Amino acid sequence: MRISGAALNSPEQSSPLGGSSFERGLGVRGLFGFALNHNRLTKDAVTTMAFSPFKFLQEVRSETAKVTWPTRRETTITTIMVFVMVALASIFFFMSDLIIRNVVTFLLGVH
Repeated sequence: MRISGAALNSPEQSSPLGGSSFERGLGVRGLFGFALNHNRLTKDAVTTMAFSPFKFLQEVRSETAKVTWPTRRETTITTIMVFVMVALASIFFFMSDLIIRNVVTFLLGVH
């Protein structure tokens, strides 16, 4: 299966994520399951995709080290903000429901 379209015809077109989808670990079918140009895949590329739990854990640890973790104060403030927004949303929807119920009751003449 080959994708047609002016934007996708060039095999040299660079990805915004850098490298081919095979190099990013997305496999032969790519990100959305479309077949890629099989001429560019070599036996070496396929064999380097072998699963190594040790290497995987090393990469996970290095990626986790890059994360900017929030401070305790930032976490507390964000949690408080979430509770305040939930309270405001619940009051808003309660009042909206009350008004709509009264309007419908008045229009239908139900007591």
